[in-house]
Amino acid sequence: MNKRKPKYNQIIEAAVEVIAENGYHASQVSKIAKKAGVADGTIYLYFKNKEDILVSVFEEKMGQFIEQTEKSIEQMENANVKLLALIEMHFQQLASNQHLAVVTQLELRQSNPALRVKINQVLKPYLTVIDNIIKEGMQEGLFREDLILPLVRQMIFGTLDETVTNWVMKEKKYDLVNQSKDVHRLLSNGLTVSK
Repeated sequence: MNKRKPKYNQIIEAAVEVIAENGYHASQVSKIAKKAGVADGTIYLYFKNKEDILVSVFEEKMGQFIEQTEKSIEQMENANVKLLALIEMHFQQLASNQHLAVVTQLELRQSNPALRVKINQVLKPYLTVIDNIIKEGMQEGLFREDLILPLVRQMIFGTLDETVTNWVMKEKKYDLVNQSKDVHRLLSNGLTVSK
């Protein structure tokens, strides 16, 4: 089945809204179908089950985001500038789609281990983008050469993730994107070579 059909995208967008508004467990496939304006059976032409819909939502949105991020940072002058751009884009992506922010920050945190493995797989290419920025900064002599890559990656992703989660939990009452420079300054101060 070709996933690039309009109904696939309709279902993905509807799923983001329904899951954000009702929570994953209370989001029946029939609710998603109704929101997407398709018959219940149509959903099963594209997805195996509700779990598959959740993973596909993340895969689709994360895929688009990684592509945009890589494209926009490839020509930037150095790793520190790229890091700022990555932080801004991460915050912007979720601030501009609040339903998606709720889904990624709250509903993707499922206790089902098989689901967690699938979600981690989808996240890997994004973590690779972070790795590449760190490595580039080390090669440029901009970032300290004694950095432990997996730890730094965890600190960067964890900081961004927790900042967005906090924003969602506080009911999005402040400007998330405005925090980009402060978050960048904190991370950058820990990474850069002191002059």
